[in-house]
Amino acid sequence: MEALALRGVNKWFGRFHVLRDLSLSVARGERIVICGPSGSGKSTLIRCINGLEAHQSGQIFVEGTELTRDLKTIDRVRRETGMVFQHFNLFPHLTVLENCMLAPVHVRKLSRAEAEAAAMELLSRVRIPEQAHKYPAQLSGGQQQRAAIARALCMKPRIMLFDEPTSALDPEMVQEVLETMIALADEGMTMLCVSHEMGFARAVADRVIFMDEGRIVEDSPPRSFFSAPQHERARLFLSRIPGG
Repeated sequence: MEALALRGVNKWFGRFHVLRDLSLSVARGERIVICGPSGSGKSTLIRCINGLEAHQSGQIFVEGTELTRDLKTIDRVRRETGMVFQHFNLFPHLTVLENCMLAPVHVRKLSRAEAEAAAMELLSRVRIPEQAHKYPAQLSGGQQQRAAIARALCMKPRIMLFDEPTSALDPEMVQEVLETMIALADEGMTMLCVSHEMGFARAVADRVIFMDEGRIVEDSPPRSFFSAPQHERARLFLSRIPGG
C-alpha cells in the first residue's frame, strides 16, 4: 500500500491558486525532499497532507484513509503523521519532557509513566535526554528542533513531515538537526521534507521533487536531478543554491 497519495489536488488562498492539479504517490519507507522557489506551494502541500490547510478539490490519502473535512478523519490522519515546523512550536510553559508527553497522554491515552518512558527514550534517540527538564527558552535552536522531532515521534507516526526544519537555525546548528533526520531516514521512516539543504537531499532522498507555481515540474532521483535537471526553472534554482 502507498503511504501517501495525492490525486489532482487544488488549493486556493482567495484568488491565488497555490496548488494546481497536483498528484503525488509516496511508497512506505520512501524519503522525499521537496524544493523550489518561495511561493511555489511547498509548505502548503505539506500542511494539506495532515489537514492544517484544507484542499478545495482532489483527493489526499494517508495510509489508506482519505482526508476529508470530517474531524474524525482528520484526527485519524494526524495520528499517522508527525509534523515538524520551521519555528519549533514547542509550548514555552512546559518542559521538553512535558511537551513530549502531552499528546500521548491526551490523545493516545497512555499513562503518564508510559508516556514519560517513551519520551525519555526518544529524547535519547535525538541526543538531548539531559535537556528533558528544561524549558524551550533554555535550549539552543538546534536542541529545540530536536525536541520538536522527539515530540512528533512520541505519537508513533508512520509518516514524518518536515517544513523547512533548518531554515530558522544558525548555520552551526543545522548539522545536528540534519544528523537526527538522517538517522530517522536510515531507520526506514517515510519522510517528506521541504528543504533547501541540497546536501541532505543528495545524501538521504530517494526522490527530489521540484515545485514551481503550484505544480510538480520535476520528480526524479537525486543523481538525475542534480546532474541533469530537465526543467529550465530547476536549472536556474540549482544554480542559485549553495551545494546545488
